[in-house]
Amino acid sequence: QVQLVESGGGLVQPGGSLRLSCAASGIFFSMYAMDWYRQAPGKQREFVAGINWNGGSTNYADSVKGRFTISRDNAKNTVYLQMNSLKPEDTAVYYCKARRGSENYWGQGTQVTVSS
Repeated sequence: QVQLVESGGGLVQPGGSLRLSCAASGIFFSMYAMDWYRQAPGKQREFVAGINWNGGSTNYADSVKGRFTISRDNAKNTVYLQMNSLKPEDTAVYYCKARRGSENYWGQGTQVTVSS
Protein backbone atom coordinates (compact mmCIF):
# COMPACT_ATOMS: atom_id res chain seq x y z
CA GLN A 1 0.00 0.00 0.00
CA VAL A 2 1.41 3.35 -1.08
CA GLN A 3 1.39 6.11 1.50
CA LEU A 4 2.62 9.67 1.27
CA VAL A 5 2.40 11.56 4.54
CA GLU A 6 3.00 15.31 4.62
CA SER A 7 3.95 17.18 7.76
CA GLY A 8 5.37 20.52 8.86
CA GLY A 9 2.49 22.81 7.99
CA GLY A 10 1.13 25.43 10.33
CA LEU A 11 0.54 29.10 10.95
CA VAL A 12 3.38 31.50 10.20
CA GLN A 13 3.69 35.26 9.93
CA PRO A 14 4.46 36.93 6.61
CA GLY A 15 8.19 36.79 5.97
CA GLY A 16 8.56 33.63 8.00
CA SER A 17 9.70 30.15 7.05
CA LEU A 18 8.39 26.61 7.17
CA ARG A 19 9.82 23.27 6.11
CA LEU A 20 7.41 20.69 4.81
CA SER A 21 8.24 17.00 4.72
CA CYS A 22 6.64 14.16 2.80
CA ALA A 23 7.49 10.62 3.89
CA ALA A 24 6.80 7.85 1.39
CA SER A 25 6.21 4.16 1.93
CA GLY A 26 5.07 1.33 -0.29
CA ILE A 27 7.09 2.50 -3.29
CA PHE A 28 10.70 2.22 -4.35
CA PHE A 29 11.16 5.90 -3.57
CA SER A 30 14.33 6.55 -5.52
CA MET A 31 12.60 5.48 -8.74
CA TYR A 32 10.04 8.27 -8.50
CA ALA A 33 10.14 11.95 -9.27
CA MET A 34 8.47 13.99 -6.56
CA ASP A 35 6.41 17.15 -6.76
CA TRP A 36 4.78 19.60 -4.41
CA TYR A 37 1.42 21.11 -5.30
CA ARG A 38 -0.86 23.45 -3.42
CA GLN A 39 -4.53 24.34 -3.42
CA ALA A 40 -5.93 27.54 -1.98
CA PRO A 41 -9.63 27.86 -1.09
CA GLY A 42 -11.73 28.31 -4.21
CA LYS A 43 -8.77 27.76 -6.53
CA GLN A 44 -7.45 24.88 -8.59
CA ARG A 45 -4.56 22.81 -7.38
CA GLU A 46 -1.32 24.20 -8.79
CA PHE A 47 2.21 22.96 -9.25
CA VAL A 48 4.77 24.40 -6.84
CA ALA A 49 8.03 22.49 -7.28
CA GLY A 50 9.40 19.24 -8.65
CA ILE A 51 12.54 17.15 -8.28
CA ASN A 52 13.81 14.22 -10.29
CA TRP A 53 14.72 10.82 -8.88
CA ASN A 54 18.22 11.68 -7.68
CA GLY A 55 17.78 15.37 -6.90
CA GLY A 56 19.87 16.43 -9.87
CA SER A 57 17.10 18.42 -11.50
CA THR A 58 14.52 20.70 -9.94
CA ASN A 59 11.93 23.12 -11.24
CA TYR A 60 9.66 25.68 -9.67
CA ALA A 61 6.57 27.72 -10.32
CA ASP A 62 7.46 31.33 -11.05
CA SER A 63 5.54 32.43 -7.98
CA VAL A 64 7.93 30.62 -5.62
CA LYS A 65 11.27 30.83 -7.42
CA GLY A 66 13.97 32.18 -5.17
CA ARG A 67 11.88 31.59 -2.04
CA PHE A 68 11.17 27.83 -1.99
CA THR A 69 13.62 24.96 -2.29
CA ILE A 70 12.73 21.34 -2.95
CA SER A 71 15.10 18.57 -1.90
CA ARG A 72 15.00 14.85 -1.21
CA ASP A 73 16.74 12.23 0.89
CA ASN A 74 16.39 8.85 -0.78
CA ALA A 75 17.85 7.09 2.26
CA LYS A 76 14.92 8.41 4.30
CA ASN A 77 12.28 8.11 1.55
CA THR A 78 11.46 11.75 2.15
CA VAL A 79 11.05 14.87 0.06
CA TYR A 80 11.20 18.36 1.56
CA LEU A 81 9.99 21.83 0.70
CA GLN A 82 11.82 24.66 2.41
CA MET A 83 9.65 27.76 2.21
CA ASN A 84 11.17 31.15 3.03
CA SER A 85 9.87 34.71 2.79
CA LEU A 86 6.34 33.42 3.01
CA LYS A 87 3.50 35.61 1.80
CA PRO A 88 -0.23 35.55 2.58
CA GLU A 89 -0.84 34.30 -0.96
CA ASP A 90 1.15 31.17 -0.13
CA THR A 91 -1.70 30.09 2.15
CA ALA A 92 -2.99 26.75 0.89
CA VAL A 93 -3.09 23.04 1.51
CA TYR A 94 0.21 21.60 0.28
CA TYR A 95 0.32 18.14 -1.27
CA CYS A 96 3.18 15.94 -2.34
CA LYS A 97 2.98 13.67 -5.35
CA ALA A 98 5.09 10.74 -6.44
CA ARG A 99 5.20 10.17 -10.19
CA ARG A 100 6.72 7.58 -12.47
CA GLY A 101 5.41 7.18 -15.98
CA SER A 102 1.63 6.93 -15.69
CA GLU A 103 1.76 6.26 -11.96
CA ASN A 104 0.78 9.10 -9.66
CA TYR A 105 0.34 8.93 -5.91
CA TRP A 106 -0.84 11.79 -3.71
CA GLY A 107 -0.56 12.58 -0.04
CA GLN A 108 -3.40 13.87 2.09
CA GLY A 109 -2.04 17.40 2.36
CA THR A 110 -0.85 19.73 5.08
CA GLN A 111 -2.26 23.20 5.75
CA VAL A 112 -0.01 26.24 5.51
CA THR A 113 -1.44 29.54 6.67
CA VAL A 114 0.50 32.78 6.33
CA SER A 115 -1.08 35.52 8.37
CA SER A 116 -0.24 38.18 10.91
